[in-house]
Amino acid sequence: MADAKVIPFEDPRPHGRDGGGDGGGDSQGLPRQRAVRPGAPQPTGRGGPAPREDEGLDQALARVLAFLRRRLTGEYDVDDFGYDPELTDEVLLRLLRPVFEKYFRVEVRGIDNIPATGGALIVANHSGTLPWDALMLQVAVRDRHPARRHLRMLAADLVFRLPVVGELARKAGHTLACAQDARELLERGELVGVMPEGFKGIGKPFSQRYRLQRFGRGGFVATALRAGVPIVPCSIVGAEEIYPMIANSRVLARLLGLPYFPITPTFPLLGALGAVPLPTKWTIEFAEPVETAGQPPEAAEDPVLMFQLTDQVRETIQHTLYKLLVSRRSVFF
Repeated sequence: MADAKVIPFEDPRPHGRDGGGDGGGDSQGLPRQRAVRPGAPQPTGRGGPAPREDEGLDQALARVLAFLRRRLTGEYDVDDFGYDPELTDEVLLRLLRPVFEKYFRVEVRGIDNIPATGGALIVANHSGTLPWDALMLQVAVRDRHPARRHLRMLAADLVFRLPVVGELARKAGHTLACAQDARELLERGELVGVMPEGFKGIGKPFSQRYRLQRFGRGGFVATALRAGVPIVPCSIVGAEEIYPMIANSRVLARLLGLPYFPITPTFPLLGALGAVPLPTKWTIEFAEPVETAGQPPEAAEDPVLMFQLTDQVRETIQHTLYKLLVSRRSVFF
């Protein structure tokens, strides 16, 4: 089988190590390391074909056969982060779309607060025991934004150590929660998503639902300041209830090398069936962006400014969560 074509960045730079930053899985800040990248997409991160909901059977069959031919012959592109835009659009997002539209029935608000072009950092709360919220956020941006942009999520190194899951995460555009990788993506005009609560957010008990955990040391703010891109706060309601975590088995977590081992009303009592999330009703709301372009280059080294911006983003997300909770009719409708 032929190898996929590797398209390098147009402006290669020496890779240093930026300090600080927060990743989707590490509430203590972005690791000071480079992501391990397989050779591979130079996608634009924007645009692309709309979902073909009205295509006929012949058209759908022809498209599937053309897709398989490109897979077999290696006539597809991946970037040096491992992102495969065609596989993401044609397979991964198509599998997630029914969950987004029919199962969780996600309502998206404020999508126009995401810029139509250029880099931006989307900062969201994290919850739900398993990271369905990151996947639904990716679908929301791709399907509901007028420019149909791609979202590149930052994830913990644990994600990329998992068999199959790590490879699929790479192909879907996710990358290690590393400050330099995040900055590189932002500077080339990509949308980057980060969930600074990390495992403390996704693994918190049900009794603490919708209470934001610590946002690390504000490394995501430093990354946005260095790249000169806006920060878009994002609030997600509905994910907290899909796996109500009533206990955490720390012994099993240590044995399995996991940050937590959830005990829910259905797991592990019902085995694999307990991994099916409850069909809650979701709302994702994007707030007005926090601009950073007017800040001087040395602003990323100012701890006072870092604290102020981090607190501003966190308070915006928390306030929006409370507003959405007050206005929703029930967990499931």
